[in-house]
Amino acid sequence: MTIISAPAGSGKTSLLRAWAGRPGQPSQLAALQVQRDQQDAQQFWLALLDAVRHVTGANSGTGLPAATPYFNAPAMVDRVLSELADARSSITLVIDDLHELTSPEALAQLTRLLTDLPLHVHAILTTRHDVRLRLHQLRLAGELAEIRAADLRFSECETRELLDASGVALSAAGAALLHQRTEGWAAGLRLAAISLAGHPDPERFVAEFSGSDRTVAEYLLAEMLERQPPDVQDLLLRTSLLDRINGELADLLTGRPGSERILLDLEDANAFVESLDPERAWFRYHHLLADFLRLELRRTLPAEVLVLHRRAAEWFIRQGHVVNAIRHTQAAGDWPDAARLLADHSFSLTLDGQAQTMQALLRAFPPGADHPELALVRAMGDLAQGRLDETAAHLAVAEAYAGTTPPDRRRRLGVAIASLQLALARRRGDLAGVIEHVRFLDSPVTGQSDEDIAQGSDLRAVALMNLGTAEAWTLGLPDAERHLREGAVLAQEIGRPYLEVGCLAQLGFAYIFHGAAMPKSDAFATTQRRCREAIALAERYGWGTEPVIAPALVTLAGTMAWLGEFDEGERWLRRTERALQTDTGPDIRLLLHQTAGILHAGRGRRHEALEEFGAAEDLAAQLEGSQALASQMTGWLLATQARLGLPGEARARLAALDDERASSGEIRNARAVICLAEGDPAGALGALHDVLDGTAPVLGYTTVTEAHLLAGLAHRELGDQRAAHQAAERALALAESDRLVLPFAITGSQELLEALPRHQTAHAALLADILDVLHGASPAAKDRSSSPPAEELSAGELRVLRYLPTNLSRPEIAGELSVSPNTVNAHIRSIYAKLQVRDRSSAVRRARELRLLAAAGRTRSPAVTGPW
Repeated sequence: MTIISAPAGSGKTSLLRAWAGRPGQPSQLAALQVQRDQQDAQQFWLALLDAVRHVTGANSGTGLPAATPYFNAPAMVDRVLSELADARSSITLVIDDLHELTSPEALAQLTRLLTDLPLHVHAILTTRHDVRLRLHQLRLAGELAEIRAADLRFSECETRELLDASGVALSAAGAALLHQRTEGWAAGLRLAAISLAGHPDPERFVAEFSGSDRTVAEYLLAEMLERQPPDVQDLLLRTSLLDRINGELADLLTGRPGSERILLDLEDANAFVESLDPERAWFRYHHLLADFLRLELRRTLPAEVLVLHRRAAEWFIRQGHVVNAIRHTQAAGDWPDAARLLADHSFSLTLDGQAQTMQALLRAFPPGADHPELALVRAMGDLAQGRLDETAAHLAVAEAYAGTTPPDRRRRLGVAIASLQLALARRRGDLAGVIEHVRFLDSPVTGQSDEDIAQGSDLRAVALMNLGTAEAWTLGLPDAERHLREGAVLAQEIGRPYLEVGCLAQLGFAYIFHGAAMPKSDAFATTQRRCREAIALAERYGWGTEPVIAPALVTLAGTMAWLGEFDEGERWLRRTERALQTDTGPDIRLLLHQTAGILHAGRGRRHEALEEFGAAEDLAAQLEGSQALASQMTGWLLATQARLGLPGEARARLAALDDERASSGEIRNARAVICLAEGDPAGALGALHDVLDGTAPVLGYTTVTEAHLLAGLAHRELGDQRAAHQAAERALALAESDRLVLPFAITGSQELLEALPRHQTAHAALLADILDVLHGASPAAKDRSSSPPAEELSAGELRVLRYLPTNLSRPEIAGELSVSPNTVNAHIRSIYAKLQVRDRSSAVRRARELRLLAAAGRTRSPAVTGPW
């Protein structure tokens, strides 16, 4: 990696261009120039990914990922690294003007990218000053080159060469004096060359200025400006307050046509003006020139400054560039108008993936200014950061303010506030307490202008998604399906794919409970189809590992577990974990732990299952409106405790439940498992009675299927084989429509099924399929200790392996080894693959069999005593 760090005008960008244009350039260039005052991490990373894909050719098949309201920065870094790793040739990654990147999050992730670059990638960074990148490891390893201001200064000989190339006739003494006065500063020399060209007395010109870089720059820039015609001077001054300019906007600010031609001529003359696109429609001024022109504008036309900002704001709002419109409205000092614009467009900006930009605009308002509209914007920012109490306080202020606004605006603000209240309640797990108060979200948002209609459509689509999601989690399933379908259709109509994906992802989760209420021929298949449709749409926009698609990913993993496809289930579960690297509240994480638990339980890994069910139950307790889900979590946890030989602990936890939860079918099943573990099959049948006769409330028919299997095990213990066979046959009948496997695996019903006479069952094919899975899911029958690993472990993998028998987490192992957590994760994945295992405890056992680790009694670190 190379860092070029030097003040403005030192020639950093010119050096890069000259180097990149040299003959025989061996590598491809992926170049990004950071936008001025870039505070939005997502915008930066999308631009960087675009630059990388442009040279790797990865963008030929799929488009660039679209921005999302909730940016998954680690997943984006993984994606950039993957694109770079897959490149077939060497690449030079250039990031110009890095000092403009002011997002701490983006800089932290950039550090990770730079330290994990593939060997065939070289990075070059240019900056005016050192930025907060933790690159000490690269520096110590000798993999970091640094070019500083002293390296970029022109020598006296180079100064004479520049003057000769510019056609400037100056004596040797004059050239030496110019070099001395500019101290070899590239921009000063370039400005001097422009001014000296055609000057009547070059020697006198050189003798008339001296001082620091700033003095030299101001003198030479003033000289250059004065030599321009009046219309060019006027254009440069009036357009200097813009970060980028085109001909139409310049004509508006100057009040006359012909601006585009002037801008093109200035670029052709290399007068510190450059085009930003291949069509040469948009331009920007060099930072030195822009800063000087803004000072001159305030000095010479102070009364015009605010007027120019207002004109620019009006133009940008007409063009739909809301962020630029707000910035210029703020610069004009029109704070109430800026606050209204920001509040009215807050949801649209968030959906456009500009949430961080929106918060930067919010910080630009004067401290202590009384703009109650901004409470809505502050609530959105606090919610995204997980500051839930602050979110609630801001929403209360916004609600009070909405009551003072005209009816049309009050309605729009009310919908926005209610949608955020639902999102807040979801994060807090208190959906039941708010859902009845926001039923009005079902009705459309009206408006007068096209802008009002567009904002109203965005708001309604968000409202339908949030309402349907809340109803799904409180098991108001028919309404949830209707609202999510309506939201998906509306989102597609208005061109909001993020909301469409969000609705479709939640729709799969909603249907699995609605469809599983009674056995149907397509409940799980329909759920899988819906999840895959949502995932395919998300992948089309590059959101395959974003939080928005997590409900579909984890629901698909869950259906795989129910159908006995445990390998596929684990694959989708790992993908869900990647999508949940950012905090999304307790609901989806509950499903993540639940699904991990049933996958472990289905494979007989009960210690691991117990840990996952415990984590899921803790999260379920936070979801006050999801009593049925909480009962299911608790039921699985209690049953797993009993199966692990801990019936006393399970019964103590059972006694602490309230009557409503204790009477649910899921808890009654758990009570039966406890009875069986205690050697009381008659008690088990008593616990199952209300589930089997249909009087106990159940989450779905899968609970009844499990109850029949438990009854079969109880009858078998009592010696009633006929009743045991009948119970197993009833379970098979219920499982037939969806071809369920999990209830048979999780209850340990293999012997019960093997004793079932094949010629007497009406479900022979399903029975054979279930037994095939159960045989494969049971502990390995053959000893693998004699077979070596598929591939030898590397030195790095062996170092990580030695920490696996300890209780250290992956980040703690990374700290012990002084490597990144990403490196540890990569080594552990490779260890699992080479040892042909799927979890940490299995890896430890396998490594001990292969004598890669000492036996448990000889290890110096704490041995693995619990699930991982």
